Amino acid sequence: MLDHLGVQAADVEKSLAFYVRVFAPIGMREAVRIPAGDVTVVGLAAGESPPEFWLSSAGREEARELHVAFRAPDRAAVDAVHEAALAEGVEVLHAPREWPEYHPGYYAVFLRDPDGHNVEAVHHG
Repeated sequence: MLDHLGVQAADVEKSLAFYVRVFAPIGMREAVRIPAGDVTVVGLAAGESPPEFWLSSAGREEARELHVAFRAPDRAAVDAVHEAALAEGVEVLHAPREWPEYHPGYYAVFLRDPDGHNVEAVHHG
């Protein structure tokens, strides 16, 4: 349903490194970098898709927690995201498990990104 999503980060490079390393198991990669004056806007994509997740500099301090869920191809990829997060010292909000209250087969891990947002890798089995 979503075409793309943009997130403002306190430190674009730090957030970029987090997303590319931790979500590598689902194919996340830097797809495009656009200089915009003194700041940079970075588009991330999975596999060969066009950029769908964008990082840019925050115009002001964040006041609310954002939640973003990234689709994983299978449970093994969700588990691999969890392992990558642990290796990076990322705060794990909820370790991988099935969440039947959402729907049968909803398998996800929930993490905290560098800006305090709740980010998720999910497989709908």
